[in-house]
Amino acid sequence: MQRIAVLDYGMGNLRSVAKAIETVAPGDEVLVTADPETINNADRIVCPGQGAAADCMAALANANLVETIQQLIGTRPFMGICMGLQVLLTHSEENNGTDCIDVIPGKVNRFDHPLLDADKQRLKVPHMGWSQVNQIGHHSMWDKINDGARYYFAHSYYCVPDNNACVVGRCHYGLDFAVALAQQNVFACQFHPEKSARDGLQLLRNFMLWDGQA
Repeated sequence: MQRIAVLDYGMGNLRSVAKAIETVAPGDEVLVTADPETINNADRIVCPGQGAAADCMAALANANLVETIQQLIGTRPFMGICMGLQVLLTHSEENNGTDCIDVIPGKVNRFDHPLLDADKQRLKVPHMGWSQVNQIGHHSMWDKINDGARYYFAHSYYCVPDNNACVVGRCHYGLDFAVALAQQNVFACQFHPEKSARDGLQLLRNFMLWDGQA
């Protein structure tokens, strides 16, 4: 039996993520927690998140989870979801600029205003709803998932990592942008697998089996 820690810092779709993991890993123990000892004893860590970057970083700091993440992120499989991806980068434009955890060097930019499609028609921001994700290269987290599978998104900012080699998934919404990053034993996605039906559950199932290697 594995122990999966879902980081609880008071923000995000924690219960939905935990329930989705319980669905794909019924024999494992899923713990929604902010306790460093519990997190340290977990086999896998999931960091979900919703909301604004400054609020998320403040909540992580108040829960003493920034240092916990920095210390443990290289030691076992770690998955970031939505804001749980964005806070792993260096800096976000949101809230007049917010310093993040800086695990994956890069920045988080706001979509252009206005954001236009190929026909110069205005696109809504936030990017909300189902969009295709194009897989970049091979990664074990994409096992049994077709290239171009659709996932559910809800965001106004997008990630621009310094090193494109860590990009394993892209989406097009007015522009091409990274929506899945992988670095050593970290996999993080902009979309919400817990809200993305069969392919989202498969991604979470793959995480439960992933050995932390590409």
